[in-house]
Amino acid sequence: MATSYFQNKKCLLTGAASGIGKAAAIRLAQQGAELFLTDINAEALQQTAEYIRANQGKVSTYHAFDIADFEAVQAFSKEIREQYGPMDILMNIAGIAIWGAADKMKHEEWRKVIDINLMGPIHIIEAFLPEMIARGSGGHLVNVASAAALFGLPWHGAYSASKYGLRGLSDVLRHDLKRHRIQVHLVCPGAVDTGLVQTVRISGLEMEEKELQTLKSQFQKHAVSPDQAAAAMLKGIENKDYLVFTSPDIRFGYWGQQKFTFIYEWIMQKMNDYFQKTLTGQ
Repeated sequence: MATSYFQNKKCLLTGAASGIGKAAAIRLAQQGAELFLTDINAEALQQTAEYIRANQGKVSTYHAFDIADFEAVQAFSKEIREQYGPMDILMNIAGIAIWGAADKMKHEEWRKVIDINLMGPIHIIEAFLPEMIARGSGGHLVNVASAAALFGLPWHGAYSASKYGLRGLSDVLRHDLKRHRIQVHLVCPGAVDTGLVQTVRISGLEMEEKELQTLKSQFQKHAVSPDQAAAAMLKGIENKDYLVFTSPDIRFGYWGQQKFTFIYEWIMQKMNDYFQKTLTGQ
């Protein structure tokens, strides 16, 4: 039986308690990886770790904390460094979604999205990447962004700012880290039916509104499962792909954006108009 690419590789995953993070952790465990897990949700994280261990997977350690808390990330890094040494694969998966028109978003909402979606991955990179470089045997850095890192989606100002920022960082690091044989991957999921769908907030609107529930339902109809997204992500890592798509619609959309800019701009404006009319009646 062929050995998995991930066999015995030490993998750190954020957002491991649910969604793509949980699905990726389970798949990695099945392929013989050694896991180091974190998430802000302590109870769900424990359940993920216990499930993996009960199925003969290896979770060396897991801790619940907010990746926006730099001191907490540093403490976790110190513990791992002293006991286990450098990681082979760093996977920044955790994130939140708060949408809203620019004039409706509250300052604390802008700050929260940026702190978790952009500064969180930066904290992980600061804490874990230097020793990976110093070891000198290569590795992988995986940054999970979004289709919102590729397209100017309606009312995604804060979310896209965080994800475009992660995309820009990844684009720099894929060249900076090449000399260290560290492969960078930018994962751009489209619709994925995760808990994020139910917890997404739209500033200035009540989540119970009929129109919003309709949009959620439409989203879920063409969404892939977290396991499908995780499988595509792991395949992209193994293939050493920089851009990793988890569904064909986003791959096609990105291609079309590059080839037919005027059509892309027309579609984005129509989407924006539809979103505005559907949710506000204006």
